[in-house]
Amino acid sequence: MTGRFGRPRGSPVTPPPLSAGHRASLPARLSRALRSVAGQVFVLQAVIVVLLITAATLALVYQARYDSRRDARDRSLAAAEAFAHAPGLPQALKAPNPTTELQPLAESARRASGVDFISVMNTDGIRYTDARPRLIGRRATGDLSRAVRGQAFTEVFKGTPSDAVRAVAPVRDANGAVVGLVGTGIEIENVSTVVGKQLPLLLGAAAGALVLGTGGAALVSRRLRRQTRGLGEAEMTRRNEHHEAVLHAVREGVLIIGSDHRLILANDEARRLLALPPDAEGRGVGDLGLDPRTTALLESGRVATDEVHLAGDRLLAVNVRPTKPYAGMPPGTVMTLRDTTELASLSGRAEVARGRLQLLYEAGVSIGTTLDVVRTAEELSEVAVPRFADFVTVELLEPVLHGEEPSAAGGAYTQMRRAAMSGIRTDQPLQPVGDVIRFVVPTAPMAAALDAGRAVLAADLNGAFGWRAQDHEGTRIALEYGLHSLISVPLQARGVVLGMANFWRADTPEAFDEEDLSFAEELGARAAVSIDNARRYTREHATAVALQRSLLPRVLPDLSAVDVAFRYLPAKAGVGGDWFDVIPLPGARVALVVGDVVGHGVHAAATMGRLRTAVHNFSTLDLPPDELLGHLDELIDRIDQIETGSGGQEGGGERGVTGATCLYAVYDPVSGRCTLASAGHPGPAVVHPDGRVDFPELPAGLPLGVGGMPFETAELWLAEGSRLALFTDGLLEDRDRDFDTGQTLLREALAQPGRSPEQACADVLAALLFPAPSDDIALLVADTRRLEPDRIAEWEVPGDPSAVSRVRNAGSAQLVAWGLEEIAFTTELILSELVTNAIRYGNQPVRVRLLRDRSLICEVSDGSSTSPHLRYAATTDEGGRGLFLVAQYADRWGTRYTERGKVIWAEVPLTGGADPASTALDLDALEDLAW
Repeated sequence: MTGRFGRPRGSPVTPPPLSAGHRASLPARLSRALRSVAGQVFVLQAVIVVLLITAATLALVYQARYDSRRDARDRSLAAAEAFAHAPGLPQALKAPNPTTELQPLAESARRASGVDFISVMNTDGIRYTDARPRLIGRRATGDLSRAVRGQAFTEVFKGTPSDAVRAVAPVRDANGAVVGLVGTGIEIENVSTVVGKQLPLLLGAAAGALVLGTGGAALVSRRLRRQTRGLGEAEMTRRNEHHEAVLHAVREGVLIIGSDHRLILANDEARRLLALPPDAEGRGVGDLGLDPRTTALLESGRVATDEVHLAGDRLLAVNVRPTKPYAGMPPGTVMTLRDTTELASLSGRAEVARGRLQLLYEAGVSIGTTLDVVRTAEELSEVAVPRFADFVTVELLEPVLHGEEPSAAGGAYTQMRRAAMSGIRTDQPLQPVGDVIRFVVPTAPMAAALDAGRAVLAADLNGAFGWRAQDHEGTRIALEYGLHSLISVPLQARGVVLGMANFWRADTPEAFDEEDLSFAEELGARAAVSIDNARRYTREHATAVALQRSLLPRVLPDLSAVDVAFRYLPAKAGVGGDWFDVIPLPGARVALVVGDVVGHGVHAAATMGRLRTAVHNFSTLDLPPDELLGHLDELIDRIDQIETGSGGQEGGGERGVTGATCLYAVYDPVSGRCTLASAGHPGPAVVHPDGRVDFPELPAGLPLGVGGMPFETAELWLAEGSRLALFTDGLLEDRDRDFDTGQTLLREALAQPGRSPEQACADVLAALLFPAPSDDIALLVADTRRLEPDRIAEWEVPGDPSAVSRVRNAGSAQLVAWGLEEIAFTTELILSELVTNAIRYGNQPVRVRLLRDRSLICEVSDGSSTSPHLRYAATTDEGGRGLFLVAQYADRWGTRYTERGKVIWAEVPLTGGADPASTALDLDALEDLAW
C-alpha cells in the first residue's frame, strides 16, 4: 500500500536531490542541525564528556603522585627498620672503625632494597656510611630527635645533599637502649620520574576516553535525530498539539498506564466514563476510585478483549494491550473503554446478557474472599441462587478438601464429597453436605462432564436415563419434587479436576439452554481458580503449622525457680513466627524468652527456628540480656547480608530476618532479681502477690536486624509468689482492637487470685482471644519462687592460702547439716581447687556460695575477669590438674562474668558422690595444683 505521497507506508521520507544552485551552504546546514533537539543534546553531551575526562585525568595524575610518594615512604621505612634490626649492628657501631665494617653492608642493602641511600649514624647524627662516600663523617641535617628517643619516622626532607623521602629508625642494643640511627630514603627527583613515566599512559587513556565519549555522544545524537526526525522544538510542539486534539476528540475512552501502575494520560471520554478527578494523572490506579475488578486488571497488566466492567451504573467494554518501549521509556499499558449500557437496553437479550455479566462480576467479587476451600465452594453455590439456578450443589475430591494435589488413576473420578449446597428452599431432595457422591453410570451428566472435561447440559431430566439409572429411588424423588433441568460443570484449574458443580432448576419453568451452558462454564472456571488457590493455601498453612510446632518447645524443663505454663495459637490467616522458650541457667537461674518474626508462612516459621536456636546457643555463654540481644542482632545482620546478596555476596533476593522482636528475661531465685532487655518487643506483665498487675517500662530497643543502637537492661525485684506474663502483640491487638485496650483486658484477666499458671493461661485466652486471630499468639506465664535461706550457704574467703582448708571444712559441715554426707568428699575437692585458684590467680574479694537445689551448686567468685581453661598437664608439670579434676567430679562447670569479676561454678548431683575410702587423693596436696 502507498500513502498519499505515493510512497510505501512506513518508508522514510527522502527529499528530492537539489541542484547545485539550490543546495544549502554548509554553515546553514550546521545551523539547522544545532537548532534541532538532537544537535543541542550532542553539544551538551560533548561538553560534559570533555569536562569529566579532564577532571578524571587530573585526579589520576595527582593520585599517581600521591601513591609514588607513599610507596617511597613505605619502602624507606621498611629498609631502615630492616637494617636497624640486622644482627650484629649494635656491636659494629661500638667497633673502633664502624665505617670499614658497615659501608659494604649498607651499599649491598641499598642496592637490594631499591632505595637511593642508607646511612648508619651515631646518636649525634654523624654518618658512618652513605651512598656518597664524601658525606661519611659529616652530621646529617634535619631533626633526628624522635629517632634518638626510640621512634622510627618518615618525612619529606628538603636540604643538603638533596631533597628526598627519608626514613630514620633507631638501633637498639640488647638492653633496649638506642645506640645508633639508620637513615634511608629515595630522592624526590626519582619519585617524580616514576610519575613522569606514567603521564604518557594517562594522557593516552584520556585521549581514548575523549574519543569514545564523543563518539558515544554522536551515536546518541544520531539515534535521537532519527527518532525526532531532525525536528526542532516548535515543530515537535505543533505535532504534539495535533495528537492531543485527535486523542481528546474521539468517542472512545483511552487510558495510558505506566510501568509503575500510575496514570500517565486519560482523554476526555475516559474521564467522563470513569468519573476521574481533575488531578487523576500521576496517581496510582488504586487511588482513582475505580471498580476493584477494573483496578486489578490495570495492575495485573494482562491482555483483555471486550471484558465487561462496572463503572457506576454503566457497563463498559474494556480492551487492554501492552505498549512497546519508546524513547527509553519502559513498557506500560493502554486501556480503551466503550460504553455498552445503551446498547444493552435495545433488546431483551442484551438485558439478559447484561444481567449475566453483572452476575459474573459479582461472582468474581464474592467467590474466593477467604482462603478456605469449603467456604469458597459455599460462595459458588450462594452466588448462583436464585438468579441463575434454583439449587446448586458443589462436590470436591477428598485430596482437595485437605489441601493436597488431586490425582485420578486413569483419569476417572468415581466419587467426590459434597462440600456445599444452596437452594431457594431448605426441603430439597438432594443428598446433604458431607455425603459421598458416586458417579457409576458413564452416561449420567456428571460422569459425562468429567470425562469430556467440559460442561454438560441435561435440559430435561425426565429424559436423562443415565442420571436416573444411577439412583432409581433418589432420582424418582427428585423428579417428583420438581427438578427438571441440570447443568454439570467440572471444576478445573491448571488442567486438573478439583470437583464438580451442578446447577438445578425446579421452580423456574424455563429449562437451561446453550447460552446458560456457556455462562455456567465461565462461572465454574472462575470458581475453580479460587478453590485451587484456597487448596494451595491450605497445604502451605498445614505445612507451616507443622513446622512451627516442631520448632517450638514441646515440654518445658521442670525448674525450682519458676512454675511455667504456656499457650501457642497459630493465626487463622497464616502461621507467623512467634516463639517462646524457658532456658535453665547456672546458679539455679532461668531465662524466659518470647519473640516474634514479622510475616507469615513457612519462611517466618523457619526464621523463628533459627532465632530460637541462636538464643539457646548464646544463652550457654551466660551473657547479660542486653549483650545477648546485641550478639543476636549482629548474627541476624550477617544472615541478612548473605541471604539478600548484600555485603559483597551474590544473593538471590531472598527475604531477610529484619523486623524480628525479642524479650529476654533472666530470673535469679536466690536474690529475686529479674533482669530484662527488649528488642522492640512489648514488656511483660508483673502480677504481685497482692493481685496488683503492673506493666513495667523497659528501655526501648530497636527490632533485631535493624542494628546501629545498643540494647539496655532493666532490673525488677520480685517478691515471693510474684507472677510474670510474657506475650506477643498478637494477644493484645488486632484490626478491631488497639494495644492499650488489649492491655487493659490482660490486666483484668491476670488480676484473678488463686489461679495456677495453667488456669491463668486459660483465663487470658478466654478474655482476649479473637474468633479468627490475624496474628500468632504466644503466651508464657511463670510463677516465681525464691530459694529458701536455709538452702544457701556463703563465706568470705581471705587472701591467705591457709584459708582453703577452713572453707573446705565449713563446706563439709554444711553438707552434713543438709544430710549430704555422701557427696562431701567430691564437694570438698571441688571447693579446694576453685578456692585455691581464686586466691592464687584472682583478685579480692573472694566469696564461696553453696546452693542446695536439684543439684548442689558450688560457686566461687573473685574480682578478676581472667577466664580459666581446661588443659591436660604433662607428667613433668607440677600443676595444671585442678580444673581437670573439677571437670571429672562435677556434672557441669563453667564461668560467668559479673560487673566486678567472675563466678566459677560447678554442679554436683545430690547422690552418687565419690567414696573417700576408695579415693587416694590428698586434699591438702591438691591445693598446690593450678589450672
